[in-house]
Amino acid sequence: MTIAEFEQVLLKGENLTVEFKTWIHAKDTRERISLVVDELVAFANAKGGTVYMGVEDDGIVTGCNRYDPQKIMESIYDRTRPALFTEIEVIHYEGKDVLAIKVERDGTTYATTDGRCLKRLGKNSKPYYPDEMSNKYASVHSPDFSGQILADSTVEDINALEIYNLKEKLKIRDPKSSLPELEDMSFLRDLGLIKEDEGVDRLTIAGLLFVGKETAINRLLPQAEVIYLHYSADNVAEYDSRLDLKQPIISVIDRLTEKIQNTNKIINVQVGLFRLEVEDFSEKVFQEALLNALAHRDYLNMGAVYVKHYPDRIVIENPGTFPEGVNENNIITHPSTPRNKLIAETLQRLKYVQRTGQGVDIIFREMISSGKPYPQYHAYSEAVTLTIFSVIDDVNFVKFIASEQDKLQKMLPLPELMILRYLTDNKRIILSEAQKLTQLPLAETRKSCNNLVRDGLIGLSGKEYMLTAKVYDAIKSDVEYTQDTVIRYVKAKSMIEEYLQSAEFITNEKIRELCGFTRQQARTTLDRMRSEGILRLEGQGRVARYYRN
Repeated sequence: MTIAEFEQVLLKGENLTVEFKTWIHAKDTRERISLVVDELVAFANAKGGTVYMGVEDDGIVTGCNRYDPQKIMESIYDRTRPALFTEIEVIHYEGKDVLAIKVERDGTTYATTDGRCLKRLGKNSKPYYPDEMSNKYASVHSPDFSGQILADSTVEDINALEIYNLKEKLKIRDPKSSLPELEDMSFLRDLGLIKEDEGVDRLTIAGLLFVGKETAINRLLPQAEVIYLHYSADNVAEYDSRLDLKQPIISVIDRLTEKIQNTNKIINVQVGLFRLEVEDFSEKVFQEALLNALAHRDYLNMGAVYVKHYPDRIVIENPGTFPEGVNENNIITHPSTPRNKLIAETLQRLKYVQRTGQGVDIIFREMISSGKPYPQYHAYSEAVTLTIFSVIDDVNFVKFIASEQDKLQKMLPLPELMILRYLTDNKRIILSEAQKLTQLPLAETRKSCNNLVRDGLIGLSGKEYMLTAKVYDAIKSDVEYTQDTVIRYVKAKSMIEEYLQSAEFITNEKIRELCGFTRQQARTTLDRMRSEGILRLEGQGRVARYYRN
């Protein structure tokens, strides 16, 4: 810490992560250690923090004398349970020494050896009562639930085969990684999947979810379950097969990827001299979607993750709400806020993700480049759903994007893809509409539009952006900017059927909201579903309701 940084600490005073403690006014070392242990325990049970010994409550530096940092760290270690690890930095300020004693929050609940548990609230430390804690694992208020130690776990709960699989897959994903060369326990310790607790190696929650035996998962975290349901084209109301999985994350990913791939159909799209294969459900998209669900779910919620596999879509239902600040309208661009930090970091170190927070971007990019509908996120009170579709909306768009990226020798950024896709279904777009679409600040949105103008893909007329003539000819074979009516109906039908799984009836107004239809488009869709015997009508006019037959 620099002198300038320390002076800023003094200026701001005590707060949630800063405490000042006297040295010269304590009668002896024992009293000094007692004073600092309480505060460090409170910090460790909140967000972490630093105790500055040698500073009075009013910020006046009085300094420390005849101190031994090593003995202080050992005394703190001996007086806390589990033993608390601290860092001490000596700050030389105006001829006086200040000891900055820092502690991090690691997800474990700490107490003093005489049984006092405290937690930092604002500028003060308060008792931390048992009803605020989980009886099996640490507090819900922890910044990283997945990093917490499972007190009831042992090394006997570890599946050695899962460790072997992780190492072998990492060798393929990252041949330069040294992690696979480590001994098994060192490998787990390096990843944070096991931690020492009172001299005993125990699994963290992340460790259980990556290398735990099925019996251990069922015993220690039974809600860590993924339920796969398959629906046939003949009956989308009731599943025809089910698979319940209480297995480590990577085993779940592998098992369900295989299930999806076994039923995947491939459409061949000719692009110049090469052929592009477009799967019903891209392996990359599905794995990113499921990894996001497993990494970000609320593991204190007793619900399972559901993967519902329909002929035309996959719906992933994830227990818990969006992380704070995230919603359907900013999910692409909002900074990553992983609910389970250690799980996210482990996936990154094992090279299952390139970087945290990139998954949503990848899903959108892959879906748009494949000419498919946007992935759809919906937040409910206790769950978040993601729907990905199999149907290709526009083959010509797929051909054009593949050809253009080949010519430009680069991948088009996601915001530019989104703008182009919008313009294939709509004649024009203004800057404010593009900003809402891309979820970017106005300046970055304008830059994306200008890049497309520079590359000759769109043009500016007044305040409106439109496809250039050459792009229009390449993408659209008809003279109007309209979606294919058959594809539109298939998508709308799927959304209506899904809605009626949890609702008794649907209305014209609700269909307009779900599908973005006009009143007439909604009416046409409803009439067609009635003629196919899917729906029946009760009531007329404003009270008209459509029920599943």
